[in-house]
Amino acid sequence: MGKTTLYIVRHGETEWNVEKRLQGHHDSPLTQLGELQADWLHEALKEVEFDGIYTSSSQRAVRTTEIISRQQKSPIVKVDQLREMYLGEWEGKRQSDLLKSEPHEFQSFWHTPHLFQPTTGESFLEVQDRVIDKLKQIHRNHYSDSPLLIVTHTVVVKVLMAYFEGRPLSNIWDPPYLHPACLCKVEFDGDKSTIYLHGDTSHYKKPL
Repeated sequence: MGKTTLYIVRHGETEWNVEKRLQGHHDSPLTQLGELQADWLHEALKEVEFDGIYTSSSQRAVRTTEIISRQQKSPIVKVDQLREMYLGEWEGKRQSDLLKSEPHEFQSFWHTPHLFQPTTGESFLEVQDRVIDKLKQIHRNHYSDSPLLIVTHTVVVKVLMAYFEGRPLSNIWDPPYLHPACLCKVEFDGDKSTIYLHGDTSHYKKPL
């Protein structure tokens, strides 16, 4: 193993993103804008030849990956461990409704994530364990200087970037905000990480 450049992407905008519904392991299709966002990123990355392309097995991430990686030689590998945080009974519900029905739990999710203990679903620590373990496995499977593409979800990207930064889970929601189809670029060697981009949207062709 050696230094590997990781291109980490959040999926494009979905219908439930627009409706402010929590998705988790549930899914909703990309909007027309979501597909455009993925296409803008394809244009930005078309000169990069990826040695490996990994995506969450959720269809919104798979579709984003298909758009970004068209014309790439590497096959798309679907990975269950890169799926979004499982939110149990919250999935499909609007955030505004959860704030009314379960205010303490919902506030904990956003403001004390390290203490968040869902009645159903995963904790942030459980997500961290499965995601970092999979990242290390992916890293072991590739040679040094191999650019890799990983397409996943907000909490997973936040967990990965917190790991690279040495940021505690208590601060996982600190800026930057992760817009749909944003890009993070990290040089990773297992012991040391250098972050070049974090939540970048410079490839957008329309203002946010």
